[in-house]
Amino acid sequence: METSLIKEELLAQQLQNAFENIVTEAVRKDTVFAYASKEQVSSILLYAKEKLGYKSLAHMSCIDWLESDEFELVYIIWSPETKLNLFVKTRIDRQNPEMENMDMIWRQLNTYQREIREMFGVEFPGFVGEKEFILEDWEDAPPMRRDFDTLEYVNDTFFEREGREDKQDVRERIAKRSGEEIPDFAKKYSRE
Repeated sequence: METSLIKEELLAQQLQNAFENIVTEAVRKDTVFAYASKEQVSSILLYAKEKLGYKSLAHMSCIDWLESDEFELVYIIWSPETKLNLFVKTRIDRQNPEMENMDMIWRQLNTYQREIREMFGVEFPGFVGEKEFILEDWEDAPPMRRDFDTLEYVNDTFFEREGREDKQDVRERIAKRSGEEIPDFAKKYSRE
């Protein structure tokens, strides 16, 4: 074992001792990965926060593994005491993407969960947050899924060519919906 990975190996072992069926890996200096079932994630995050000194949630992300019909959720947390990053990773079914709401552990998870729900279609039962977050008046499939055809969407919705008098201008659409006037600096880009 490299001497520079001693604290990483110690963390990996602590997690394996505390949780059954967890796979850990000291991947590099200051970073440990923990792979777990979705049912274990909240327990691991709470344990890391309360017992191991992980005071900060750095990020939460989602990866679309289209070929295996799964999403991977990644929770990245940080311990100021040990100076170690812990990546807690889990896979969920892509056809019925659902993950436990955990914003009671770290409040900022609320924002990440809202974004992942909107961009990937992952539901977090018991989660409180408006459906509309970044996308306004969105009625199509979640746009960050790998099978979402961005070019087709743009061509159908915004592409400029003769015969597309029904195309939508984003600024006009937002102004109409919100009742606000288009700012002067943006008017030169509108069809007015």
